[in-house]
Amino acid sequence: MAVFTAVNETDLAHWMRHYDLGEVVEFRGIPSGIENSNFFLTTTRGAYVLTIFEKLTADQLPFYLELMRHLAKHQVPVPDPLPREDGTLFGLLHGKPAAIVTKLPGAAQLSPGVEHCAEVGQMLARMHLAGRDFVPYLPNLRSLAWWEETAPQVSPFLTGAQRELLESELAHQRAFFASDDYAALPGGPCHCDLFRDNVLFDPVAPGTGHTVRLGGFFDFYFAGCDKWLFDIAVTVNDWCIDLATGELDPQRTDALLRAYQTVRPFTKEEQRHWTDMLRAGAYRFWMSRLYDFYLPRAAEMLKPHDPTHFERILRSRLAGVAPLSASHTCN
Repeated sequence: MAVFTAVNETDLAHWMRHYDLGEVVEFRGIPSGIENSNFFLTTTRGAYVLTIFEKLTADQLPFYLELMRHLAKHQVPVPDPLPREDGTLFGLLHGKPAAIVTKLPGAAQLSPGVEHCAEVGQMLARMHLAGRDFVPYLPNLRSLAWWEETAPQVSPFLTGAQRELLESELAHQRAFFASDDYAALPGGPCHCDLFRDNVLFDPVAPGTGHTVRLGGFFDFYFAGCDKWLFDIAVTVNDWCIDLATGELDPQRTDALLRAYQTVRPFTKEEQRHWTDMLRAGAYRFWMSRLYDFYLPRAAEMLKPHDPTHFERILRSRLAGVAPLSASHTCN
């Protein structure tokens, strides 16, 4: 992610004494994103990612690292946190929590097709089911309570029409979250940020009969316990849209939802509230992008995302989408 905290050779040498990973061959910052300081780290024993957590506290961090370890043990391809020589999964670097995880193979697919969406849908369902016996609990920290806290902070920067949308959708989501149907939605640990740039695909060897192969999901540092349908909606709102308009692409949407349900079919409540959750997913990221755009933090490398992208997506979802129906289900 964006480099907020610089790490020099002396810092790195001191940090690496806590690990048995060989000699450092290469170390460089990762410029994309806006939340943590991430670095590619290559040693004589392998390729890794070093992350310095700019917002997450030492009390919150174990949830994320232990969740990744849990999923990795259940054959879900995710970065596996490496223990330090004292057995802990993280320490302090420049006074901030930091950890090293394995680097997944492959590259991001920023122009996904139907086959990529199907792979993501199936693996997302596998991830959800693998998390059912994960005991630690941390709520999604960017859910309703955060929206209510953040809306007044970004509201002064908006036009009248934008402010009306911000407030009316927040009222709608409050009512939805308070409903019996919302309470009945199944849930558990969720990625909550499964965008195109948080998934890697491996090259496929000729003659294997496969067109694509998923390398893994990464960047779990917005993860939290939430409704599985929210995780699906966030994913669909990025993987299955036309980026210029925010409109859903029917073929990619259908492929992702069908593939998901080969592993876990939707409940009746999930089918009934698909549009509500698509709106919730769009609202969450419109809110966070407004916050990052108008109230940014200083960083060595910082590229805030355009908030109007998710405003378009939210307005598109308000205009209506095809409901979850028999055309998307496999049960």
